Amino acid sequence: MNRKERTNGILGFFKTSGAPSETELHFSNPFQLLVAVVLSAQCTDKRINQVTPALFKRFPDPESLAAAEFDEVFALIRSVSYPNNKAKHLLALGKRLVSEFQSEVPSDVEKLQTLEGVGRKTANVIASVIFNQPTMAVDTHVFRVSKRVGLVHLNSKTPLSVELQLYKYLPKEIIPRAHHWLILHGRYVCLARKPKCSTCGIQDACLYYSKLVKKASV
Repeated sequence: MNRKERTNGILGFFKTSGAPSETELHFSNPFQLLVAVVLSAQCTDKRINQVTPALFKRFPDPESLAAAEFDEVFALIRSVSYPNNKAKHLLALGKRLVSEFQSEVPSDVEKLQTLEGVGRKTANVIASVIFNQPTMAVDTHVFRVSKRVGLVHLNSKTPLSVELQLYKYLPKEIIPRAHHWLILHGRYVCLARKPKCSTCGIQDACLYYSKLVKKASV
């Protein structure tokens, strides 16, 4: 099976199986998603969804966040990973949104990356989820799954190299959905240590599974 056939098989399964293609983070507007994604770095979506209701109630918009005190923000996010740094990022992010972007979340990936706490991955999430742009946020799940199943080269070393290959090999219009398919597949099926190959729907197209079958037959 060549790469095109494998890609079509994997995407075909996700399209027809009703696989979720939305973020698991809870939000009501672009500002809330931006805050949630910044908080989610090296933390679970479940934990972030437990924290953000009170945070959004207290700081519903960039203006209120920009005017906040560090201790106020820290107290509301102290249960997430690296709360000290993230509180600082949120305060600075709020101020920059107000002062430079008229309290609007920018749609441009480069402009998004000028916000504190926003790297390429976070910027790609916002551009994809909010603005439906063909951007691929490569987190640990996307990085692992893309290589394991054979969507990109197995020897890819960096998230950026995986991202650029996915742009090359995936249809542009499918990328916003594929971002979530790969994340959630990695989160619940294609686990890092013990992938659930026996119940996986992409066995026939998966490079990793085909190697397991060949190994077992030797």
